[in-house]
Amino acid sequence: MSDDAWTIDDHLRGKPAASLALYDAFVALVAACGPSTVSVSKSSITFKGVRRGFAGAKPDARGLTGYLDLQRPVEDPRLGSAAPYESRLFVHRFRVTQASELDETFAGWVGEAYAVGRGDHLLGPR
Repeated sequence: MSDDAWTIDDHLRGKPAASLALYDAFVALVAACGPSTVSVSKSSITFKGVRRGFAGAKPDARGLTGYLDLQRPVEDPRLGSAAPYESRLFVHRFRVTQASELDETFAGWVGEAYAVGRGDHLLGPR
């Protein structure tokens, strides 16, 4: 199966109900930021703003994994190390296993990532 053939349903099929609930909660956090589009590949469900992708998510047997593109490094147990990949952007891998981890702080990071999707990182230093 090529990446082009993957769908959101392919990523959701057979996953535990708790993982699907985490995915739905993540989608709600993204939707609360404003409009976005979705691009699906074998590795992730990517959320895109008007300028670029800014977040991705994929439910698995243990919860939800994904990434957020932020303009700064953030240290938190839910986030892996910040990997710079452009002069003003850091990709943060995340894993959440409980709904409580998708709290106001996490929602704030999603909002920051959404701003990257709008292209705010191109406007200059934060």
